[in-house]
Amino acid sequence: MDYRYYLVYKPYGTLSQFSGEDHTLGELADFPDDVYPVGRLDKDSEGLLLLTNDKYLNHRLLDPIYGHKRTYWVQVEGEITPEAVKELEAGLRITINGKDHQTAKAKVGVLDRAGSVLPDRDPPIRYRKNIPESWIALTLNEGKNRQVRKMTAAVGFPTLRLVRWAIEGLTLEGFQVGEVQKVEQEIIYGSLGIPVPEGRILTGHRPKFHKTKKKKRF
Repeated sequence: MDYRYYLVYKPYGTLSQFSGEDHTLGELADFPDDVYPVGRLDKDSEGLLLLTNDKYLNHRLLDPIYGHKRTYWVQVEGEITPEAVKELEAGLRITINGKDHQTAKAKVGVLDRAGSVLPDRDPPIRYRKNIPESWIALTLNEGKNRQVRKMTAAVGFPTLRLVRWAIEGLTLEGFQVGEVQKVEQEIIYGSLGIPVPEGRILTGHRPKFHKTKKKKRF
């Protein structure tokens, strides 16, 4: 089977799917019909998405028993405090689909350079002169519905902008908003720290860019 892997910098306002009345992934490139995103990002979130037709990899990344690191760069309202960072790291109680959920321990760091590294958001975050803002890097091993936003709100720092920066060793480094990059199997598996299934034939080519924009996919 010809396995395909694409990394995408999903823009703000784009759905993590190929159909719908709003902007979709199908506007970014002419993806093969059997390729779908592994997981999703909300419409109002940005960042790294992995698309593939590799069902084994999809299972390894979505089944909670395996777990994998997802790192988010989060712009929050207010100057984040050491106390809030400790709360986020230790885990806290939030509501997911109407039920209480205790978040797992997380890794949190304060970012000084995120605003200069990331492309500007379109539309931009509303600027308020008298209200400070700050950035954190939040690394989780779980991915519940709107979890990051609920976590920062729970410690008193609402999320203003949310960008998934990395999935394990795969990152947005060097990407532009809306960019699609075709990547070889060995790079994907190696960066994710997942053993390639026995019997797979690896191809060692360097990453290629996939920029074609053609038909609309449903």
